[in-house]
Amino acid sequence: MKGNWRWIGAPLAVLYGGVISLRHLLFDEHLLRSYTPRIPTICVGNIAVGGTGKTPMVEYLIRLLQDKYKVAVLSRGYKRRTHGFILVDDSATALTIGDEPMQIHTKFPNVMVAVCEDRAHGIKRLERMADKPDVVVLDDAYQHRGVTCGLTIVLTAFNNLYVNDHLLPWGNLRDVPFRVSKANIVVVTKCPDTMRPIDKRVADNSLRLATFQHLFFSRMQYEPVDIPGLPLVVTCIAHPEYMIDRIQELYPQAEAITFADHHAFSRSDIEKIVSKAKDYMCVVTTEKDYQRIMLTDLPERLNRPIIPLPIRLTIDSEATDSMDDVVLTYVRESINAQSASGKNKGGKSK
Repeated sequence: MKGNWRWIGAPLAVLYGGVISLRHLLFDEHLLRSYTPRIPTICVGNIAVGGTGKTPMVEYLIRLLQDKYKVAVLSRGYKRRTHGFILVDDSATALTIGDEPMQIHTKFPNVMVAVCEDRAHGIKRLERMADKPDVVVLDDAYQHRGVTCGLTIVLTAFNNLYVNDHLLPWGNLRDVPFRVSKANIVVVTKCPDTMRPIDKRVADNSLRLATFQHLFFSRMQYEPVDIPGLPLVVTCIAHPEYMIDRIQELYPQAEAITFADHHAFSRSDIEKIVSKAKDYMCVVTTEKDYQRIMLTDLPERLNRPIIPLPIRLTIDSEATDSMDDVVLTYVRESINAQSASGKNKGGKSK
């Protein structure tokens, strides 16, 4: 019945698509301004609501780049209780900068993390810093046309490719599908471990990417952690099924309490978790949710371990080209071009 009701949203989806397409046209015709950063900028995003693995992709890029370059991550800071540009420091919490930036700051304390609703303004602030970064990674910014990035990476989940979806409110797409034709890299995420070559060919044929675009397939792998016994799973993510299935493979009797994405825990939520957790040895949650849980009194009341489950994105190594090479080549050539431009300007000014 739920699926039938979504058809009512079809006329609204047409209207929504028209508005979004007009906005893109205004940017394409330069009637609306877009800022081109002076330093290499990599955009990670998707065109659908819900989780496709953007934060694991950002972390993948950090691991790839951090040993060679000074990396900055710029995020909107979704559902934070602050406004404007904030350069993250040790006083930050999930409330002041958002749970995903806090997760990145916790895992990569030597990487510069900033939040700003206006991505163009945020990049300009980073560029003006005395100790400015070599490269900026924009988290969840593909729909933000106010910035023209040098390299764009769009993610789409294997079990729900954007070509098989519809615009809101009929489907889950927040942007028009033709926008993906502008991306440099498309990554199919959350691929099954049993994925066959024919599955890749079917997805490739469905996506119909341009010859200049790179297509990669990826998997989410949970890193090993010490779970001391039967866990209760608590999640506030868009699609918790993947995590719950992995936990139940190890603990078939494990149950889950799920909330909406980026949910703010209320007093009744905490009471519910405490009551349910009495039957379990520990609570397992996502790294993102852990940032908000630790701001509540749940750890004190629970008297059980709360374990964040780290997840890592891995790119299929069977691709004919290498995603690492594509990214590193872009950053290296951009920095070299800037260096050459600076020398030329210096020569002209003499």
